[in-house]
Amino acid sequence: MLRPALFETTGPLFFDRVFHDFFGNGFNQFDNFNTDVIDKGDSYLLEAELPGFQKEDIRIDLDKDTLTITAAHNEEKREKKDNYVRQERRYSSYCRSFHIPGIKKENISAEYNNGVLGITLPKEQAVIEEAKRIEIQ
Repeated sequence: MLRPALFETTGPLFFDRVFHDFFGNGFNQFDNFNTDVIDKGDSYLLEAELPGFQKEDIRIDLDKDTLTITAAHNEEKREKKDNYVRQERRYSSYCRSFHIPGIKKENISAEYNNGVLGITLPKEQAVIEEAKRIEIQ
C-alpha cells in the first residue's frame, strides 16, 4: 500500500507528520498538489495534478523506498512604457514524498500530459512461503 512518507516538504521548511492512512487529514491542501493513487492490480498509478508546470520543471527522485516529486517554476515579467515601469516575479515550488515499499524500482515509469503527472509503480510479486512442519527431536 502506498503511504506518504513521514515527512513532506513545502519550500525550505520540513514538517514531521505521522500519517495513519493515505487519505487521512494530515494533508495541507494549500501547500501540496493533489494526488490520486489507483490500484491497477499488478501496479499502482500515482497521478499528480501539476497545472502550469512544464515537464522540465518537474523532478522525480527515488531514495530507497521513498519517492519524491518536486515541481518548481520561476516566472518574471517586465514592462516598460514611458515613465511607467512594472516588474512582477512569481516563484512556486511544491514537494511531496511517498513511502513505496514492495515496488519494482527498476520498472517505474512516468509521463506528463496536460498538467497531470502519471507515475506507474509496478508491484513486486509477493513471495508465498509454504507451511513447514518442524520435527521434534
